[in-house]
Amino acid sequence: MVEVKIYSEYIKLGQMLKFASIISSGADAKIFLEENTVYVNSVLEQRRGRKLYPGDIVSFEGETFKVVKWL
Repeated sequence: MVEVKIYSEYIKLGQMLKFASIISSGADAKIFLEENTVYVNSVLEQRRGRKLYPGDIVSFEGETFKVVKWL
């Protein structure tokens, strides 16, 4: 499991994908979510604007990411 550290209250799914170097730009998030099965906390998610809070788990294609608060 890879930890994605955030400094704010939340991060949007599209931003998290870019921050974790999964996509190269925020515009790629829509295409990525259309072409891949992405789960947030074990629930299928296709909205790039989905807010992720510390403790949320994002998984796809055998990879798992956990959002954590970084002070």
